[in-house]
Amino acid sequence: MPTNTPYNPQQLTIGGNMVVDRLGYGAMHLTGHGMWGPPDDPDQAVAVLRRAVELGVTFIDTADSYGPGDNERIIRKALHPYPEGLIISTKGGLLRSGRDDWLEDKGAPYIVPCGRPEYLRQQVELSLSNLGVERIDLYQLHSIDPTVPIADQFGELVRLQQEGKIRHIGLSGQPGVTLDDLAHANAHAEITAVENMYNIVDRAGEDVVRHAEQHNVAFIPWFPLGHGGLVGPDSPLRPIAQQYGATPAQLALAWLLHHSPATLLIPGTTSIEHLEGNMKAAELHFTTTDMEAITAAVDAAQVPVWRPEPAAA
Repeated sequence: MPTNTPYNPQQLTIGGNMVVDRLGYGAMHLTGHGMWGPPDDPDQAVAVLRRAVELGVTFIDTADSYGPGDNERIIRKALHPYPEGLIISTKGGLLRSGRDDWLEDKGAPYIVPCGRPEYLRQQVELSLSNLGVERIDLYQLHSIDPTVPIADQFGELVRLQQEGKIRHIGLSGQPGVTLDDLAHANAHAEITAVENMYNIVDRAGEDVVRHAEQHNVAFIPWFPLGHGGLVGPDSPLRPIAQQYGATPAQLALAWLLHHSPATLLIPGTTSIEHLEGNMKAAELHFTTTDMEAITAAVDAAQVPVWRPEPAAA
C-alpha cells in the first residue's frame, strides 16, 4: 500500500509497511566461542546492544542457532520491552552439532538444514518465547532443506504468518540464495527479504542484489566485513580507505550502502568502539566516480575470499 513517507536513502521498507534504517546490527557474535552458549561477558553484550539502539539502529539480526537460543535471550535481556520502531529479525531451520561446528579451523562448517514443518513451528515458538514477543517481524528460513518439499517448508511459515506469529517471511542461504531458490520460495510465500553472503570483495551474488532492488526486496548481506578479514590492522582496504578519510570497515560498509538501495547491513561486533565506528559509515558519501574507483582498487588487490560450504556427505 502506498504511503506518504518521505524518501530517505538511509532507510528502506520491508514488505511495504516496515521501515528500517539501512545500517543495522548483527548480533551473532554476542554468544560464546563458536557462536555457542551465552556470551563470555553478558554485561558487555547488553551494553553493546543498548548502545546500538542509542546510535539509531532500528534493525537487529539474530537466529535460533546462535547459542542456540542464547543470542535471542541476550537481546531480550538488553532491550525488552523493545522501543517503538525496533525490528528484531530471527531465523530458523539450521541445526547445530556443538561449539566447533562453525569454526574454520575445525574443517568444513556443519551446515545441515532442517525444514520439517513440525520443526519450523517448534523453532518459531521458541524464538517467540526467547525474544519475549507475540509476533516476529521478520522470520527467515535459515537454509532451504533439500530433503523436504519447499512447499511444506514455506507452507508452514505461511500458516504461522496467518496465525499472527510472523509478520514477514524471508530467506537466508549458506552461503547464498540463488534466483532459482527465490523463484521456488516465492511460489509459496511472499519473500520480503533475502540474506546472502556478500561484501565489497565477494560479490558472487550480484544477480540476487539486482533482483532484490527491482522487486522491492531487502537484501541483507551477511559477513559484510568479510568474516572480519577486511578490517584488521593489515587490511588490504586500508590504503584505499585512507584516500576517503575512512577506516577499512567504514569503507566496506559505505560501499555496500551506495552499491544498491536494497542493501540492509548487519555488521556485528562485540566492541562499543567498533560499533560507533561502523555507524559513522552512513556519513560517508561517494560519487559514481568514487564507487568505480573503489571497486577497481579492491578488485586489483585480489583479496582472498572465504565462503562456507557444506561438509561432504
